[in-house]
Amino acid sequence: MEENVQIKKAQMPMLFPFEPDEFWRQIRLIVREEVASINRVTLPSSLYETPGLKYKPLYKMNEVCELFQVTKPTIYDWIRHGKLKPYKVRSRVFFLRNDIQQLLGLNSD
Repeated sequence: MEENVQIKKAQMPMLFPFEPDEFWRQIRLIVREEVASINRVTLPSSLYETPGLKYKPLYKMNEVCELFQVTKPTIYDWIRHGKLKPYKVRSRVFFLRNDIQQLLGLNSD
């Protein structure tokens, strides 16, 4: 003799006053607000920026190439002909701001 027994789905006790979908929507909203506040923080333009320095005294090879819109072989050719003087620090090549301004024809302040 089998009896018809209906098994009811056990309800879990609610630990928070929202439905699960509403809870996750609220969590997503909070995360978006936090990420947006982190993005609003202004970072310095350069990690090597020196406070109080009004201009950049040394330029890297790539920066000089971008400034003059030429390739590295052209810069090396200018070095060979004496238009620019390179300054090596360990294995890196730098150029003085004054030398670049002179090549551009600008007056150095």
